Amino acid sequence: MTITGASSVSGVSSVSGLPAEAKSGGAAQQLAPEVALKVHELMLKARVLEERLITMYKQGDGYFWIGGPGEEAFNVPLGLLVDKGQGVDHDYLHLHYRSSGTLLAMGADPVDSLRQMKNTASDPYSRGRNFAGHYSWRKWNVAPVSSPIEVQYSIAIGTGYAQRQAKGVTIVQGGDAGTAEGDFATCLVWSSRKGAELPMLIIVTNNKYGISTPYDGQHGETRISDRGKAFGMETATIDGNDPEVAWAAIKKGLDYVRTERKPYLLEAMVSRLHGHSSASGANYVKEEVDCVAKFEQKLEERKLLTRAQMDEMRARFTQELLEASKRVREEPQPKPETIWDYVFADKNYVAGEK
Repeated sequence: MTITGASSVSGVSSVSGLPAEAKSGGAAQQLAPEVALKVHELMLKARVLEERLITMYKQGDGYFWIGGPGEEAFNVPLGLLVDKGQGVDHDYLHLHYRSSGTLLAMGADPVDSLRQMKNTASDPYSRGRNFAGHYSWRKWNVAPVSSPIEVQYSIAIGTGYAQRQAKGVTIVQGGDAGTAEGDFATCLVWSSRKGAELPMLIIVTNNKYGISTPYDGQHGETRISDRGKAFGMETATIDGNDPEVAWAAIKKGLDYVRTERKPYLLEAMVSRLHGHSSASGANYVKEEVDCVAKFEQKLEERKLLTRAQMDEMRARFTQELLEASKRVREEPQPKPETIWDYVFADKNYVAGEK
């Protein structure tokens, strides 16, 4: 409901090739069966990937974990609906460290996330030099994820300006607590100036917590999306734990931005299933809504999948990622002399390199 108005591990099937009609709009909330099954497959794969990353951290195969278990129902549809490519005529994405489901839906290899956790030299996102969940993919316009909270909201203004006369749009996503930062206000101001509006889908995934501070008592507004109204923006707050609701809402927002070339503020209420990060233990939180379990119940009721089929799929993904993590464990670490590579635009920089 609306509250307001792949490459893969060996053996894991690809989920590319969505039907054209699935991307072309319509207000229907129920996804076509083939699309619903693709969304479920990716949601489950994203969840199993995060569980493997948490296990790697707890086993000493990483220094820190932060990710998005609980946000798959929103992040997967987002990844499937973007116009993927390089340059201003395709969508730019300024994501945050809970966006693994989006990258996976776009076609990223989940093994590369394991490489980043292990900080191997084969990590394509940072060559083993960054935290888990800090993605960067030049060929798909995925700007580097940054650790400082919500700076992506002000950085995204730059690609928004570059796309004013182009076909693509800018998508920027962050969490609820970070909207207290000045970067979020900057984004609202500069994207909405009359006569100079920017084609930006501004997303807040609200899991109702900061690092350790609950949402209640920290916000004066009823909904974060309400803040966009002061700037004349179209806004919505939705149930981000339902992938069919998320699909329709993201599609509506993207259609508006692509057509009107103006900003749209979308707030998605999501869950935080394993706490903020490994700093808080990364343990499962039973009180949170599990969007994967919720969607699987729908699919079972519609007789699209049986419980046995879903269990088999989970077991297969789990085993394949376990085997992949063992291989990654043996891959080399970056050499000390490479510490300055890709920091500056020097001889190591190759335009178009991922």
